[in-house]
Amino acid sequence: MEAPAHPIVQRFAARAVADEARDVPTFWIDAARIHEVLTFLKDEVERPYRMLYDLTAIDERMRRAAPGPPREMTVVYHLLSLERNQDVRLKVAVPSEAPAVPTATDIWPSASWYEREVWDMFGVKFDGHPDLRRILMPPTWRGHPLRKDHPARATEMGVFELPDERAQAEEEAMRSAEREPTDSTRILTLNLGPQHPGTHGVLRIVLDLDGERIVDARPDIGFHHRGAEKMGERQSWHTFIPYTDRIDYLGGVVNELPYLLAVEALAGIEVPDRAKVIRIMLCELFRIASHLVWYGTFAQDLGALSPVFYMFTDRERAFQIVEAICGARMHPGWFRIGGVAQDLPRGWDGLVREFCEHMPDRLREYDRMVMKNPIFQARTRGIGAYTTAQAIEWGVTGPGLRATGLGWDFRKKRPYGGYDHFEFDIPTAAAGDSYARAEVRVAEMWQSLRIIEQCVNDMPGGPVKADHPLATPPPKERALHDIEALITHFLGVSWGPVIPAGEAFCGVEATKGSNGYYLVSDGDVHPYRVRIRTPSFPHMQMLPAISRGLMVSDLVTILGSIDFVLADVDR
Repeated sequence: MEAPAHPIVQRFAARAVADEARDVPTFWIDAARIHEVLTFLKDEVERPYRMLYDLTAIDERMRRAAPGPPREMTVVYHLLSLERNQDVRLKVAVPSEAPAVPTATDIWPSASWYEREVWDMFGVKFDGHPDLRRILMPPTWRGHPLRKDHPARATEMGVFELPDERAQAEEEAMRSAEREPTDSTRILTLNLGPQHPGTHGVLRIVLDLDGERIVDARPDIGFHHRGAEKMGERQSWHTFIPYTDRIDYLGGVVNELPYLLAVEALAGIEVPDRAKVIRIMLCELFRIASHLVWYGTFAQDLGALSPVFYMFTDRERAFQIVEAICGARMHPGWFRIGGVAQDLPRGWDGLVREFCEHMPDRLREYDRMVMKNPIFQARTRGIGAYTTAQAIEWGVTGPGLRATGLGWDFRKKRPYGGYDHFEFDIPTAAAGDSYARAEVRVAEMWQSLRIIEQCVNDMPGGPVKADHPLATPPPKERALHDIEALITHFLGVSWGPVIPAGEAFCGVEATKGSNGYYLVSDGDVHPYRVRIRTPSFPHMQMLPAISRGLMVSDLVTILGSIDFVLADVDR
């Protein structure tokens, strides 16, 4: 029996054109109709697409293989329906000169930052946006960096312009002049950061304060922006792998996995079972390592100094395993197209078993030290709370979403990379506050230990890399045996494999929420478009909504409970 047509086709048959994308249902929509279609999908369709998962653009002017209608640029909306467990991608063709589409900020509050980013990077105007200005680049920046005609290297760029009137106006608006007295109280504008230990990196938050109570909080991001997507488009498919580690620089190989899964989907590569299990074991080891950093620094933010030293010691134990297997620690760059770099070394299982035996007592001790501490509970319960509906509105994923009671985890809902063969639970909490977010992350470490133990006990045999011509580099034994394989090895590493034209998306359950890669290939040795959807970007955008009316000390609590990384925000 033929499956029913997508709701977009049923409602907008004459105004929606299906795209050739195979990974996600994709439709071309006229710019004049996009607001209507977005509203329909979010509010009117049965089992709606309530989350704006991502919003980006593509400069199509240099693309060699571009199916779909003629266009110079494309605005791409990625929506997620948790009820359907289904995505939909909407594309809007716009010209390169004065591109514009209607704003979606009246549909999703999370659209604000996404649209500012697209304006900043591509120069697409969103008509009706209440505050359309640069978000990642300085106000004085010339041009739009992710356009194909913008230089990729500093040596190719001219001298920066002096601030113009618009740039000065933007900076002045951000500083927010002192307000009129209210009830004999003056509103004080205060900068928190960008150099402050409570912001966990180069983050600036402009606070409007009535005494110590927060009237408004405006995050100013971009200090850590490195142009990761631009770098991805100038690297080969293979040589970009180490760059992914630096996105969530505490997540290590968890960053590599969604990128490689998307590349392998484009290339039609099937990863061997042993490589899948090795990948999962290392991802869960890095999940524990990342959560230990969050756990210790969160306790430190609230005044407990000892836990961070104990937890970093246990994180060091995890890194010793990573170093023994990968040869590197925080940024291994060890996963490969088609598998992993090499097989596990002798004695790896003893190291991992020792870690799994060591950690339970430590986690129980930390529970007594932190989670059951009455001061910690007083500082976190009821602080920064939000509901499941609010989380979905703002694009919150990961522990922040599960802390509201919704057990959504990509490893369970959309098993990827072999997770469907493992037994583990999805921890949730109900309050949606800072303490609930802590509860979920602590419980996740126990589940990661369960998964790692299963990896050790049931590690399959066989190869650790796919027997596929695009697997990079090819197995070493072949490269050392005949000259043709050696030439393939040389070309694959130095020049890069030629990935077939098309596009693919893969989202995973990373350490801080859902991390996804949307890759576009035009049949070349490097990606045409690399879009990195990080969890910390929408999480940081929600900060003002959950901090207004609270105290400055509560803001530090909320920041710690979010568990963000600035490179994950800025890319």
